[in-house]
Amino acid sequence: MALQTPARTGTATPGFFRAYTQPTAQRVGPNVTDDYERWYTDATPSNRMVLSLRCGIHTEIGWALDRLHRLCTNDQFTLKAIPGLTEALFEWPEWYVTQGHLESENCSFFTPSTVTEKKRRHAVESLFILRNSIINEPNVQELANYSRTQPLLLRALTNLDVDAETNSEFLLNAIELLQAISQRVVFPPPSAGQNDPLTGLLHIVEHSSNRTLIIATLSLLGQLFSNSSNLPRLQAESPALSASIRYLPLFIDKPLVEASLNYLYAHLSHPPMVKSFFHHHLMPSTLRILVSLLLSEQVEETVSKDISIPARTVPAVTAVTPDHDLTQEELDRLLPMPEPQRCYEWMRTMFVAKPEGEMTQVDFWNLYKDAFTPHVERFPVLVASDVIKNVNVVFPQAQAMVLPGPPQRFVVRGVDRRKEAQDSPRFKCQWDKSQCSIPAYGSAGELYDHLLQHIDAFEGTELMCLWSTCSVPLSKARLRSHVLTHMPSAQLPAKHASQDETVTLSLTDETYPIVDPTRRDPPPLRNAAVTFRQPIVDPPSASLTALLIIRILFRTSFVATDLAPRADGERFGFPGVVVEDDGDNVTNEEYTYEAEGERKGRRAFVGVRKMMEEVRIKDEALMSWIVEMVHAAYDGLPQS
Repeated sequence: MALQTPARTGTATPGFFRAYTQPTAQRVGPNVTDDYERWYTDATPSNRMVLSLRCGIHTEIGWALDRLHRLCTNDQFTLKAIPGLTEALFEWPEWYVTQGHLESENCSFFTPSTVTEKKRRHAVESLFILRNSIINEPNVQELANYSRTQPLLLRALTNLDVDAETNSEFLLNAIELLQAISQRVVFPPPSAGQNDPLTGLLHIVEHSSNRTLIIATLSLLGQLFSNSSNLPRLQAESPALSASIRYLPLFIDKPLVEASLNYLYAHLSHPPMVKSFFHHHLMPSTLRILVSLLLSEQVEETVSKDISIPARTVPAVTAVTPDHDLTQEELDRLLPMPEPQRCYEWMRTMFVAKPEGEMTQVDFWNLYKDAFTPHVERFPVLVASDVIKNVNVVFPQAQAMVLPGPPQRFVVRGVDRRKEAQDSPRFKCQWDKSQCSIPAYGSAGELYDHLLQHIDAFEGTELMCLWSTCSVPLSKARLRSHVLTHMPSAQLPAKHASQDETVTLSLTDETYPIVDPTRRDPPPLRNAAVTFRQPIVDPPSASLTALLIIRILFRTSFVATDLAPRADGERFGFPGVVVEDDGDNVTNEEYTYEAEGERKGRRAFVGVRKMMEEVRIKDEALMSWIVEMVHAAYDGLPQS
C-alpha cells in the first residue's frame, strides 16, 4: 500500500517529508578536566580570558586570572598560543609600577579602598602568572624578546619602595622573572647615563630586611655578573659583597648561605676583584668562615683498621708434665718376659698413641737399650731394627719413616711418651734443701701438716730451717710459724683485666721461659689498630661552592709575584739593578699593591691551616686541593 503525501497546513510548511540521511560525524574535542575547556583556551583574538582581562570588570578579570593561575603551571602552556595574552598580562603590572604603587603607599596608615586593593591584586597576580610561565622554555624566549619586559622590571626596581610590605610580593616576582632572562640583560656603561636594574638590586641587598628578597636578589646578581659583559660594573666595595659576607655565618639558613656563596663566587671569579678583596678588612674572617662551613657540612664515620702482624704466643703459666720413667716394680715385672712379648709390654708401658706425636728412632731405641742392656747377661735383648719394627704391632696407626733432608731424619710418627699424672707443683715440699721425695700435695693445708712432721722429727729446742735455700736458725715454736712464710698462697694472684693469659715472643725460634728477658727484642703488638675518621658522602653544593672560593683565594695568594729580571745594557744584557724612570711609577705602585695583598692572603691561609687539616672530602681530586693548600700554608710560615 502506497504512502499518501500529507496535506499542506500552511505556506511556510513543506508539503512533503525529507528523505532520511545519515548525520555527519561531528568532531569530538579531547576529554579533559575542568579549566581546560576549549571555549576559553582557543588560540583566537576573541579568547574569553583575553577579553576578560581587558574588559575592566573586576569580577571578569579575577575569573581570567584565576584560570590562568591553573593553566600556567602546565608545562604545555605557552603565552604566544593565545594571541594578545602577553600584552593583556602586562597592562596591570605596568599600571602598578607607574601610578598604582603610589595609591597603595599613600594608604600605609589606613586600609586602602576596595577598588585600589583589587587593582593591586590584579597587578600582582598578572606578574605572578608571567613568573610561573617561565618554567616552559618557549615562554622564557617570548618574554626575553618582548620589548616591554625589561622596562617593566626596571621601573619596578626603581619606583617601588622596597621597605613597603605591599610591594614585597610584586618585587619578588619581578626579580625572579628578571633572573629567568638574566642572560639577555646587559648593563649599560655608567657614562651612558641610562637607568639599569643594578642600582635597585644593590639598594635591596643593602637596606632591605626581607629575607626572601635578599635571597632572590643575591642569586640574581650572581647570575648577572656571570655574564662577562657586565663585569665592568662590578665594584670592589659593592654592597652585595658586604651583604654576602654579613649573611655567610648563618649556617642554619641554607638558602641564604647558598645565595651568599653564589654571589661571592661570581664576585671573586673576576681577577681584579679578588686582588682587591685581599685588602678587605674582613678577608681573613671570611676565609675562616668558609673553612668552618666545610667542617660543619662534612659527614664522617670512625674507621678502625688492624695493622698487627701475626705473633707467636705461649701460655704465661705452663704446667710441665714430666715423661713417665720405668719404675723398679715395672722393670722387675718386664725382665722375666720372653722377647718380643717383653718389648710389646714395654712399649705399652712407656708410650701412648698420638696421631700428631713424633720422636726419632734413635731416641726410641735408646730408651729400650737403657732399660734392658744392664741385664743382658740374664735376659737377652732385641736389636734396634726389631724394636722399631715392633712399633706397628703395638700401635697399628704408628709408622716408622724417613723424612727427606738434607739431612734425612729417621722418625717414628704416631706415638708419644706417656706423661706422669701428678698434682700441681705449687704444693710440693721443698724441705731438706728440696730433696724431699714426697709427691706434691693438693692443698696448702696438706703441705703444712707435712712440714710439721719434718719439724717434729727433729730433737732439740733450736733448729735450722731447711726449706729450699733458707737456713735461718729458730726454735721449734717459732719455726712452726716461720715455715708459713714459705707456703704458697692457696689462691693464684689476681690478674689485671688487661693482662693476657699468654706471652708474646719476639722471634719465631724464641723459647719460653726467656733466659735473659731484659735484653730480648721488643715483641710485636698483638692488637695494633689505627683508628681514624673518613668521609662517607660527597660534600653538598654549598660546600663545593665554598671550596671553589677558597681555591680562588689560594691560587691568587700563592702565585709568583716577582717580576721577570730585566736586561741592563751596561751589564751586557745580564740582569741587574735598573733605575726606574718616571713612566714606570704607576706600574711599580700596582705591583706593590698586589704583592701586599698576596702577602695578606698567605697570612690568612697560615691562620686557618689547623682548621683545614680537619677537612676531609671523599672525592680524591678535591681532597688533593685541601692537601696542597695545607702544605703551602706550612711553607708560608716564617722561617726561624
